[in-house]
Amino acid sequence: MTWTKYQLFLAGLMLTTGSINTLSAKWADMFTAKGCHDNPEHGFSHPFLQAVGMFLGEFSCLAVFYILLCHDRRRPEPKMNPGQRFNPLLFFAPAMCDMTATSIMYVALNMTSASSFQMLRGAVIIFTGLLSVAFLGRRLLPSQWIGIFITILGLVVVGLADFFSGHRDDEHKLSQVITGDLLIIMAQIIVSVQMVLEEKFVYKHDVHPLRAVGTEGFFGFFVLTLLLIPMYFIPVGEFGNNPRQVLEDALDAFCQIGHQPLILLALLGNTVSIAFFNFAGISVTKEISATTRMVLDSLRTLVIWVVSLALGWEVFHGLQVLGFLVLLLGTGLYNGLHRPLLARIPCCAGLVSAEEESSAAERERLLNNGSVQNSDQS
Repeated sequence: MTWTKYQLFLAGLMLTTGSINTLSAKWADMFTAKGCHDNPEHGFSHPFLQAVGMFLGEFSCLAVFYILLCHDRRRPEPKMNPGQRFNPLLFFAPAMCDMTATSIMYVALNMTSASSFQMLRGAVIIFTGLLSVAFLGRRLLPSQWIGIFITILGLVVVGLADFFSGHRDDEHKLSQVITGDLLIIMAQIIVSVQMVLEEKFVYKHDVHPLRAVGTEGFFGFFVLTLLLIPMYFIPVGEFGNNPRQVLEDALDAFCQIGHQPLILLALLGNTVSIAFFNFAGISVTKEISATTRMVLDSLRTLVIWVVSLALGWEVFHGLQVLGFLVLLLGTGLYNGLHRPLLARIPCCAGLVSAEEESSAAERERLLNNGSVQNSDQS
């Protein structure tokens, strides 16, 4: 199938903004600047404030949704489906999971490389698969179980790459890198809980994706903004990595931005890119396919790694290449990317057909369960 210019634009926008999102966050972490009260120069380490900026970007998707809706209603024949009415509090629990996981990941990004950060996020399919079996009653296909085990192997390879890659300088000590990697994997457990909650309680409602992202962004932005106040007074010792050694010193962050305006550019890049990334991702799923979205999401890991190498932010290590390829294989198997390839092989066509029938039957079973659940609750 030949892609249209619009589809190419959407794919390029998703790949570019997704890469900028991680790279800009890492760029902000690499700045040093003076803080408040003539404090000496120190690193910009404000993960919770960065998370607030990311949720502001997600919150802006709500504005985009209403702009598109108003524009659509001016047409003689409106085509946009705004979705049904819903209780916004349905998104509160998933938003709190998102807030917790994002904050942990930004803390981890201060400790490890941008490429490892992106690669280790692939662990989400492991926990999502296991939790969907336990709490949603889903039956995973054999290829999905194989994909999970291959992903685990890929995570081990990436971890070994970090262990041997020489991040043993003053900025990234080996203990920090290992801690950062473990925090990223731990955050994926919370992300998988978020996905299961969304699937169990949210997806059965007809909610427009931009409205869903914006609503979660609304809760995440306001709750985390309020939490910055108590965080300013909670002592955490050296873990705080700021002059006052508190959980988050937002005032120090603003003072550093005042002394080094480029930090603001990095933060704006993070906020704006997440908004465009969500919009592009939803549009790619609608205009092309969910499989294409998954492939582009994997490719941005490669882009982040290449750019980090080009900028001298990290050093080349062959194990990272191997880890990326293994993770890509595991993700591809879990998401069924192997089926079109195997279908072209005569001896494997029957196996692919049986797997697709099993997958279709599982979707039908879950759909029936969902419809029963809806009728019970109404």
